[in-house]
Amino acid sequence: MNKLGTGSDSITQRPQSLPSPAPGIAIWQCDLELSENQIAMLAQCLSAAERQRATRFGMPLLRARYVIGRARLRWVLGRALSIEPQAVMIETGRRGRPFVRGHEVDFNVSHTQAIALIGIVNHGRIGVDIESGNRRVNVEGVGRRFMTLRERGELATLADDDRRRALLRLWTCKEALSKATGDALSAPFRHLEVAVAPAPRLVAGPPPYVPADWQLFDVALNGDYLATVAWWRTETPDPG
Repeated sequence: MNKLGTGSDSITQRPQSLPSPAPGIAIWQCDLELSENQIAMLAQCLSAAERQRATRFGMPLLRARYVIGRARLRWVLGRALSIEPQAVMIETGRRGRPFVRGHEVDFNVSHTQAIALIGIVNHGRIGVDIESGNRRVNVEGVGRRFMTLRERGELATLADDDRRRALLRLWTCKEALSKATGDALSAPFRHLEVAVAPAPRLVAGPPPYVPADWQLFDVALNGDYLATVAWWRTETPDPG
């Protein structure tokens, strides 16, 4: 079961399981840099549609990372469902959010540079986001567009680099929330009130961002990365 390649290289390069933040949630970290031979081997478990999509990436680096990430996702889902990676039926919902046909498990993926983060949950919906701690951002511009007045006020009290990292921390929380619902960049970010200390939590927001239905978790990763998992404990997950 879960024969994602053969040989010692494929075994050592499998996704790394991270500590679960809550029962029913599994988090995996993946390296997106492999040799050409390893990438070709991983591509064998992709669907015909996924292999076709890979050919549309103009840059070889992006194409390679797509193949690796998709194969890793199939391995993780296959492991969770006790089926072969090739047998996982990944489809796209009405709003473009992927789901697994015929199973209640929900999943989400985020990547930055050569690292990917995969989250799966047995109940409800999950969103994940990862950002490089070194990412340069227009703090004022992003703050005006995506942060609440309170959040912007708190950011203004910090020194420059602390402000940048704090904004990235808030952003991973809000991005994870929006990915769980499928709202993506159409989410009401300026109305989502998030606190990050002592632990991340959703303080206020319009439906479906009702704080009682959500939990946010920090994810500790190797390297300088910031990552958040958002768990939406909805009773009626709707693919898409």
